[in-house]
Amino acid sequence: MPAPSRKTIGVWTLTLMTVAAVVSLRGLPMMAKEGLSMIFYILFSAIFFLVPASMVAAELGGAFSNQGGGVYTWVKAAYGSRWGFTAIWLQWIQNVVWYPTVLGFAAGALAYAFMDPSLASNGLYTGAVILLCYWAATAVTLAGSTFANSVTKYGVLLGTVLPGVFMIVLGLLWVDQGNALQFLRTAPATLGQGGAQALPHARFFPQLTGLGSVAFLAGIILLFAGVEVHAVHANEMENPPKQFPESLFLAAGIILALFTLGSLAVAAVIPAQEISLTAGLMQAFKLLLEKFGMGFLTPVMGFLAAFGAIGGVMSWVGGPSRGLLETAKSGELPPFMAKTNAKGMQVNILLIQAVIVSLLASLYFIMDNVSTAFFVLSAMTVSLYLVMYILMYLAAIKLRITQPDLPRSYKVPGGTLGMGLVAGVGLLGVSFALLVSFFPPTNLPVGNPALYVGLVAAGLIVFVGLPLLINANKKAAWNTNAAKARPKQPSPATPKTKGAK
Repeated sequence: MPAPSRKTIGVWTLTLMTVAAVVSLRGLPMMAKEGLSMIFYILFSAIFFLVPASMVAAELGGAFSNQGGGVYTWVKAAYGSRWGFTAIWLQWIQNVVWYPTVLGFAAGALAYAFMDPSLASNGLYTGAVILLCYWAATAVTLAGSTFANSVTKYGVLLGTVLPGVFMIVLGLLWVDQGNALQFLRTAPATLGQGGAQALPHARFFPQLTGLGSVAFLAGIILLFAGVEVHAVHANEMENPPKQFPESLFLAAGIILALFTLGSLAVAAVIPAQEISLTAGLMQAFKLLLEKFGMGFLTPVMGFLAAFGAIGGVMSWVGGPSRGLLETAKSGELPPFMAKTNAKGMQVNILLIQAVIVSLLASLYFIMDNVSTAFFVLSAMTVSLYLVMYILMYLAAIKLRITQPDLPRSYKVPGGTLGMGLVAGVGLLGVSFALLVSFFPPTNLPVGNPALYVGLVAAGLIVFVGLPLLINANKKAAWNTNAAKARPKQPSPATPKTKGAK
C-alpha cells in the first residue's frame, strides 16, 4: 500500500494550513460580544496561551521532526505511551466535538448566501448543514492529503483571510466616516444568568461579578488553539528543523492580527446584545455592505465565509486523526483503527469521527437556542483541549530536564529555567481557562445551569477516561508496526523426493 507523499509542504503552505486550523471567522462574534473588553481577552490569550504554545510546539516539533505523531510522540517521549496516547486522543476527540460548532457558523453564513438570514437561528437547518458539510469534508479527505491540503489552502485564503481583511477595511471606512462605534456605547443593563446584572460594554476590563462573567475566556482561548496540530506534517517539509518553527511564528502573527482587527470591526457596528454567536459576522457584513451601497455582495461574503469554515474543518480532519493513526500502528488502538486506503488515509478513524459528529450535531435539533447549543459544544471542546495542552507543557519541561542533549533546531531561550517560565505561564493560562469553562456565561440564556455544568463535566470525564480505559486493555497483538518489523521465520524445508525438481 503506497505511503503518503513526503517533502511536499513549504513554509507558506504550512503557515496557511496552521492559520486555517486556528483562525475561524466564527470567533469574531464571540469576541465582539464582549465589547471593548475583548482587548483584555485577546491579550490574555496571546500572552498566556498563543505565545507559549507556539514556542513550546516549535521546540518539540523541531526536536521530533523526523517522527510522526505530533503530541503523541512528544508526550510519549516524556511520560510513556499511556499519556502520549491520552494527549493525541484528546486532541482528536476535542476536534470531533468542535466540528459542529464551526460548521454551525458555516450554516449561519450560508443562510445569508441563500438570502434568508432567519435560517441562521433555525436548529433543524443548522443541523442539516453540519451533517452535509462534514460528510462532504470526510469524502474529500479520503481522496488524499494533497487534494485536502489544496482545499484547505484556498479555503483559508478565499474564505478566511479575504473576508477577514474585507471586514477590517469596511470597519475602517465606518470609522473614517464618523459613524457611531457600538463598543463605546453603554448597553441597557439587563439581568443575566442567575440574576447577575449584565453591565455595559464600554470598558477595557471585564466587569467581574463571578467566574460566569468571564466564561467566554475559555471559548476565546479555544479560538487561538491549534498551532501544534500540523506538527504531524513537519517531516513532509524540505528542511523541518528550520521551516517548521518559521511557519509557526508567521502563522501566530497572522492569527493575532486577524482576530484583533476583525472582532473590533464587528463590535463597532453591531450592539453587543444583538450579536449572534453563529451569524454575528454576517450581521455585520450585511449592515456594512448595505451602508456603502454594496448589499449585492452579502451573499458572496456568506458563501466565502462558509467556504473558509469548511476549509478550516478540512485542515483539522486530516491532522489529529493522522496522529491517532500513528498510535493505532503502535498498538494503542485495535488494528482495525490502523486501516488505510490506497491514498494512505485513515479510513476507519475518519468514518468513526464522522458518526460522532453526526450524533453531536443532533444538539441543534433539540435545543431551542442555536447560540446556546453552539456555546455548550464550545465549552465541552475547550475543556478537553486544555487538558491536552497541560500534558504538552509538562512534557516540554520534563524533556528539557531528562533529555537536555536532544537535538533541538529551535529552543525556548533561557535554558531549563526559560522553558519552565514559558511553559509555566502556559500552564497557568490553560488551568484558569479550564476552571472557568465549567461556569455558565452570564450573558447567554443557557437554561438550567446544572444541566450545562453536567454536560461539560460529563464530556470531560468520559472522553478523558476512554483513552485510559483503552490503554489498560490493549493487547500486544495490536502493534502492527512490530508485526511488520518482525522477520518472517523460514518454513521448514520440505525433503526432496526422488524426481522432484
